Amino acid sequence: MPIILETKQVNKRFGELAAVKDLSFEVKEKEIFGIAGPNGAGKTTLFNVISGIHSGSGEIYFFGERIDRLRPFQICLKGIARTFQIPSVFSSLTVYDNIRVGAHFGNHVKYEKKIIKEVLEFVRLSEKQNILTKHLSLFDKKLTMVAAALATHPKLLMLDEPIGGLSPGEINQSVDLFKRINRELGITLIVIEHLMKVLMEISERMMILHNGEKICIGTPEEVAKDKQVIEVYLGADYA
Repeated sequence: MPIILETKQVNKRFGELAAVKDLSFEVKEKEIFGIAGPNGAGKTTLFNVISGIHSGSGEIYFFGERIDRLRPFQICLKGIARTFQIPSVFSSLTVYDNIRVGAHFGNHVKYEKKIIKEVLEFVRLSEKQNILTKHLSLFDKKLTMVAAALATHPKLLMLDEPIGGLSPGEINQSVDLFKRINRELGITLIVIEHLMKVLMEISERMMILHNGEKICIGTPEEVAKDKQVIEVYLGADYA
């Protein structure tokens, strides 16, 4: 598969704190790429830099085109969408109108109604489309956020801890949705998640970050056997 996203020596500092350090990696088109690491490892900061929320140094390429100097809305129009750890929805709007914002932001006004209908059906929120999002459960808010991202028609979808706080049943439904997004829509996924069992189940390759640095990248099987990864998660004595 061709490379959809490539970073070259990406750095992001907050004063004296280096949140991301000389990070270089590639994501293949149509794969599910997992990212894990302890709290403070730089995972969300990396997403913020890729999506244009934070500026950093280094180079980021999307389908070979440099995007690290673009603003967030320009990056979205190129075909990159993302979600957030804490559901980011418009609480005073309905589910339908939240997805409408995504379609509008993705510059699909002409086909807006068709896109909204298709996305509602795909994430199985059609019956809740007229409910104000402030009245939704955490799970449905997360689904609405994913739906709004899908309405931009992304080629790459970045999910930041999408199953945090969910019940086992909701986690299973989420995993099924992510697999369908990848398989049926052909969208590349980058998933940040602390629940390693789930991340290893859905990822074709994984990258482990620690203190802003890449310590391992490979298949789930390779990552699980890496001594440095075991040290980071379980301690040097266990390793």
